[in-house]
Amino acid sequence: MKYQVAIIGGGPAGYTAAELAGKAGLSVVLFEKNSLGGVCLNEGCIPTKTLLYSAKIYDSAKHASKYAVQVSDVSVDLPKVVSRKNKVVRKLVLGIKARLMAAQVTIVTGEAYIVDSHTIQCGAESYQCEKLIICTGSETFIPQIPGIEQVNYWTHRNALDAKELPASLAIVGGGVIGMEFASFFNSLGVQVTVIEMLGEILGGIDHELAALLRTEYAKRGVKFLLSAKVVGVTENEGNIQIRVEHPDGPMTVEAEKLLMSVGRRPVMKGFGLENLNLELTARNQVKVDEHMETSVSGVYACGDLNGKSMLAHTAVREAEVAVHHILGETDTMSYRAIPSVVYTNPEIASVGASEEFLQITGFSYRIIRLPMTYSGRFVAENEGTNGVCKALVDDEGRLLGVHLLGNPASELIVAAGMMIEDHRKYAEWKRYVFPHPTVGEIFKELE
Repeated sequence: MKYQVAIIGGGPAGYTAAELAGKAGLSVVLFEKNSLGGVCLNEGCIPTKTLLYSAKIYDSAKHASKYAVQVSDVSVDLPKVVSRKNKVVRKLVLGIKARLMAAQVTIVTGEAYIVDSHTIQCGAESYQCEKLIICTGSETFIPQIPGIEQVNYWTHRNALDAKELPASLAIVGGGVIGMEFASFFNSLGVQVTVIEMLGEILGGIDHELAALLRTEYAKRGVKFLLSAKVVGVTENEGNIQIRVEHPDGPMTVEAEKLLMSVGRRPVMKGFGLENLNLELTARNQVKVDEHMETSVSGVYACGDLNGKSMLAHTAVREAEVAVHHILGETDTMSYRAIPSVVYTNPEIASVGASEEFLQITGFSYRIIRLPMTYSGRFVAENEGTNGVCKALVDDEGRLLGVHLLGNPASELIVAAGMMIEDHRKYAEWKRYVFPHPTVGEIFKELE
């Protein structure tokens, strides 16, 4: 069987590339060994946000009195929360499948194996292609901690499907995934301890805002151990003991459940990648150019595999660029304004350069910082809480980075990203008409 484009992996990059190429009239085959949507849809972005929204509703009900609303007997039915999460995932998976079928994409369920740049083996069948797009995604990384193999620990997948709440939960890793699960379980009354090896949670996120979020969750009862290295784990009488080296001295954290959330790494083995002899980066990731093309002509790598930005929305854009290049259209990938969001309550969102990056590179900048209370809508809807809008600008007033703490940061950050991508000055926000009242009006207050 011959196709113009073969795609390995049905995650955000893979299904985006398949649909776009199919709609353009190319013959496309898409290989996916598990479920369409990849990790993001099935066990990542969407499931976690579904759970977090239930937790947010629960939080709102518990604290409704702040808004002069009395709610009694508030409770959470965790099995039903998980069931709703599964329903949301199924609905979206079916939606993706329908879109691919409408684009005349051939979907093959099974493990694809690369024989060469034009030949893919799946089961007993061999597939020929003119162009190959590899979107194999990433997998959970579990460090070699002494005793870890003898402990019944959770990965994010286990946490997503938990039908009973533990009394206590220790989370190793204070990154985005770790903090989102900390937010969820803390909201539902679980005693949460976050163990982070770095000096602050949310590495890569603006340190000032990360510290503010940590302080907020500390007030809610979450315990944080920073600059802490896990040196061993054991399990005894239904509880897990985590031995930690800490600046204050050795200590042991005990919890009913342990969630390992150290990070993810690109999937590079098991599908014949080595048969292509692709050039790799210094970090042992697939090297690509501005069109997402690898060192082998006609072979593209999108998403986590290239290690550029391990985010679903980045993967989608990379897939668009790759397909446009195959179609002969002018398009290049830019990483200048990739937004990132932490869906805690409150949310943190960032785009562009961080203050830490600008300091390291020696780039001249100044900070414009405003409390979110400059927005009337924010004050009306966030009783007793505050947030921060932090903009980094160059000497000419161009936006270099924008960092937000406060709801709904995830919906606001795209406007900042557009300005940064297009090298716009923050003063230009003044001439845009924002609907009133909206939290986004905070951007017009920057001066």
